[in-house]
Amino acid sequence: MDGNTRGGRHSEALKNYNLGRSLGIGSFGKVKLAEHKLTGHKVAIKILNRRQMETMEMEEKANREIKISRLFIDFIHPHIIRVYEVIDTPKDIFIVMEYCKNGELFDYIVEKGRLQEDEARRIFQQIISGVEYCHRNMVVHRDLKLENLLLDSKYNVKLVDFGSSNVMHDDHFLKTSCGSTNYAAPEIISGKPYAGPEVDVWSCGVILYALLCGSVPFDDEYTPNLFKKITGGNYILPSHLSDLAKDLIPRMLLVDPMKRITIREVRDHSWFQNRLPHYLAMPPPETTLQAKVVHIYFTFQVKIICVQ
Repeated sequence: MDGNTRGGRHSEALKNYNLGRSLGIGSFGKVKLAEHKLTGHKVAIKILNRRQMETMEMEEKANREIKISRLFIDFIHPHIIRVYEVIDTPKDIFIVMEYCKNGELFDYIVEKGRLQEDEARRIFQQIISGVEYCHRNMVVHRDLKLENLLLDSKYNVKLVDFGSSNVMHDDHFLKTSCGSTNYAAPEIISGKPYAGPEVDVWSCGVILYALLCGSVPFDDEYTPNLFKKITGGNYILPSHLSDLAKDLIPRMLLVDPMKRITIREVRDHSWFQNRLPHYLAMPPPETTLQAKVVHIYFTFQVKIICVQ
């Protein structure tokens, strides 16, 4: 860490941190590695530049991310990125969060190709646990994809990027078209109203397919053809998949959202339950205190595994 704050522009807002290299660049900001001056703890700081928010849509997305990030300061879950603080200034917004050393799950899959079922299952169990916790706290992600899943130093998954997220309300349907097309549910592509959780289930189905097959189920360079494949549910299940995996994926990728499997049903599926870690077998935490207990238990289990 060199302590560089770009000519002092961020020096007052980030006076407690030394800024390091860039970890990534987005449409209206960047993510930088930083180190807390007092503790030496490494963090990732997402810097959202207000002047680069050229459209109302970009500003709304940034505001959603700030809102959800502030909400997540009180959320502690082992597979959701930890937000430590949100610093709001007239020119920039800084979201200080957990640093994930091993980058995006996308790059991991590109490097390794399709995963063996046991490894894919371990990763998928962590993803579903995080998504279910979001839903229980009335947050729907809406942009679940390999690029928005980070890997920490132990290759455990962390859900990130809540810029497309929304807070659910009873009897309230969403209509916003958001997320990445290859992972988007048919109802989003078609512009139909949706409750929220069901679109996350679809995206998780696409992710599971990618983990097991090394590619997404719906892909086409010509966008209208891609839309047809998604809305028609047209994809191929490779023969190398186990029978249980072949049973679970189609249940998650049902075009009719009313018939699509729920997160709870995904958790109960035999493929998912196989070798499920004890800390994930617990009922999802409903309170911050319960979440801390799960987090402590998870950390303890990881230490045991590392020692062994």
